[in-house]
Amino acid sequence: LLDCTDSWVWAKTLLIRLTVRLQENQTFSNCGRELKKIKMNPSDQRHFTVIDYVIFAFLLAASVGIGLYHALSGGRQRTTQEFLMADRNMHCLPVSLSLIASFQSAVAIIGVPAEIYTHGTQYWFIGCAYILGLLIPAHVFIPVLYRLRLSSAYQYLELRFSKPVRICGTLTFIFQTVIYMGVCVYTPALALNAVTGFKLWAAVLATGLVCTLYTTMGGLKAVIWTDVFQTVVMFAGQLAVIVVGVQRTGGVSEVWSKVCEGNRISTLDLNPDPTERHTFWTLGVGGVFLMLSLYGVNQAQVQRYLSSRTEKEAVRSCYMVFPSLQLALALSCVMGLVMFARYCGEDYSDMLGTTSRDAMVIYFVMDMLQGLPGLPGLFVACLFSAALSTISSAFNSLATVTMEDLIKPHFPAMTEARATLLSKALAMSYGLLCLAMAYLTHLMGDSVLQVALKIFGMVGGPILGLFCLGIFFPWANSTGALAGLGAGLALAFWVGIGSIVTRSSSTRPLPPACRAILLSDNTTTVIQTALSNVTLSRPSGLKRFYSLSYMWYSAFNCFTVILIGLIISFLTGPMKEEDVTPGTIYPLLGKLLFFLPEHLKKKLCCVTPLGQTV
Repeated sequence: LLDCTDSWVWAKTLLIRLTVRLQENQTFSNCGRELKKIKMNPSDQRHFTVIDYVIFAFLLAASVGIGLYHALSGGRQRTTQEFLMADRNMHCLPVSLSLIASFQSAVAIIGVPAEIYTHGTQYWFIGCAYILGLLIPAHVFIPVLYRLRLSSAYQYLELRFSKPVRICGTLTFIFQTVIYMGVCVYTPALALNAVTGFKLWAAVLATGLVCTLYTTMGGLKAVIWTDVFQTVVMFAGQLAVIVVGVQRTGGVSEVWSKVCEGNRISTLDLNPDPTERHTFWTLGVGGVFLMLSLYGVNQAQVQRYLSSRTEKEAVRSCYMVFPSLQLALALSCVMGLVMFARYCGEDYSDMLGTTSRDAMVIYFVMDMLQGLPGLPGLFVACLFSAALSTISSAFNSLATVTMEDLIKPHFPAMTEARATLLSKALAMSYGLLCLAMAYLTHLMGDSVLQVALKIFGMVGGPILGLFCLGIFFPWANSTGALAGLGAGLALAFWVGIGSIVTRSSSTRPLPPACRAILLSDNTTTVIQTALSNVTLSRPSGLKRFYSLSYMWYSAFNCFTVILIGLIISFLTGPMKEEDVTPGTIYPLLGKLLFFLPEHLKKKLCCVTPLGQTV
């Protein structure tokens, strides 16, 4: 039997040859001829007008200006409380917009349209995961973490378990974030290079340095307020491309008819197979755990909750994120559909000197916005806004956890002035480190969306499991937590690296076509006979294990940590309720078993109260 991938390539080659022969006989639709007419030469468009440069420069100048303003106003970032926590004085609106900007990176703006263009709208179902993915943090994680008055989310791990668990959690987060930053820096630089011919690594350097500058000068306040400004630019850039794209493609009805004929509107796929890349279950259920790892326990998001004036403001900001995230997802998905209506699924990324499908989004933007001064600059500003907001959040959160978890405990007598100066130096150092990570991203072959979500699943999943183990299970002890985290990370990298090495994927791109293919009976028989000779075998053994959908990584790794952690905890002696730090347990079992008498709930260790609302 042929291998699954080789079989598909063989079958696809056969179908392409048949299609070419049919086109020669004029029995295929005229979609191919239409595409030739609209095909453009990118080399003719690789320049910005003066207006484009002005818009792009305004974005960078405004970002630096906000950082400078906060560096010179208020307390002038003289304390770690102000630099890292914005004096815990932020309102819910800027915090909520900052939460969106931190998640909605250039990876999403480039990666999601490319995903829709290639595979159809199945990915859109991840919007279902946003409901529980934001409700649970609002009512479980925020109350626990806010009432403990923490600066770093990983301080919780020391209060609940021990200092070694806290250090391991911190190092895991640093590793995850530094790698992800490489993806975030590289993506907009690739776009700038494609649209303007600007040197790729000069663009990477510009992104990293501008971001490092305003983060170092203005602290968390500057990061949050630049996020607000950059969120507006993000939405404006995407909207401009969609409006122009729809108009140039022939209107909404034409776009809709082409995407329907091209089979890009996906129906509800309830296939329970966990190796299927995108189904309702992988996105709607697996996506919940991905969202929890981002909005529940990720330091970049937790730091924003903790910077809010009150716990109610923090919860409100989490609620306000939901409609904005749905809007951002809708804009990205619609852009992918408009792209398909324009190009019928053909791949012109090689015209930009790359084989990555993500480059099709850049090609589309260049095609749509050519001859419209200012709009290319707006879209590149949109991409850079998304990148800057995510990267600056990471720099600030990395500086916070390094300072609070790794340095301060060993130097308790350090003066406030020296601690603040060191925090700024850390933010700058991480800024320079992520530039090196951008080069590694350049070497990876997957789509930027899949790379980013794999990183979150492989590393964010075990961290989520560690927090869930501490918050929901009073019996878990320090030994169990360390063993669970170790087992979760080991399994995560085994599956993740195995899938990269074997290139395991159970989903193929949909065939490019904007029109229904009208074939004669004889031709249909020939194709059916050819395909019947091809056996599409499912991967078996370890290869099937490596084929696990990347959307399940977070859930799989989270449950691994909890399971191993509980087993080891019971083997080494579970914690007693009186030994648990007050306020570190969420009484989940107590709430679920509300019908039991109090003395039974007490025996099950289910009645640990939370701290008081702040």
